[in-house]
Amino acid sequence: MKLLKPSFREKKRYLLLEGNFSKKEIEEIIMKYVGILGYAKASPMWISGKILAINRSEINHIRGAFVLSKKVSVKKVSGTLKGLKI
Repeated sequence: MKLLKPSFREKKRYLLLEGNFSKKEIEEIIMKYVGILGYAKASPMWISGKILAINRSEINHIRGAFVLSKKVSVKKVSGTLKGLKI
């Protein structure tokens, strides 16, 4: 039995991040810019050390947070992990 229908799943986008950072610093950057509610809507999830999965509808807010931080930059955004070509 499946828990969720595929149509109810959150659609994610994958961000390839560039820079010298820790996971805690990334969370602080997102919280500072979009707040607790925005963080919950984006539901960020770490895939690997440099790849972050974000809810599709909040991608512009998260990218804006990284632009303002100037410590982390988004190298590429993709709908699939294979599209990042790591």
